[in-house]
Amino acid sequence: MEAKAIARHLRVTPMKARRVVNLVRGKQANEALAILKFAPQAASEPVFKVVQSAIANARVLADRDGLAFDEGDLIISEAFVDEGPTMKRFQPRAQGRAFQIKKRTSHVTVVVATPEKVEAR
Repeated sequence: MEAKAIARHLRVTPMKARRVVNLVRGKQANEALAILKFAPQAASEPVFKVVQSAIANARVLADRDGLAFDEGDLIISEAFVDEGPTMKRFQPRAQGRAFQIKKRTSHVTVVVATPEKVEAR
């Protein structure tokens, strides 16, 4: 079984989000939640929510298909961060100039799967 969750337009830069996602890629789902809960980075909170959502999606899929579901079996098989749209803002500077500020956004994708599904890839 495989389930996916995507969070789009997160107001965190992709580079900072990738640091957090790299901590949990390939780990067991409950272990990943524990790591994210205590990670000091600000990006860990939205990534935590995406992992929780992927686990909940797996539960719904298992109930729909009538399969036995154990949260402890799930592994984060894929986790990646793509760059979202960049908001451009301007800050006034000396002598009438303007300085561009780029407020970057991210799209975070997490896929959880059972071990037999991971081995089949």
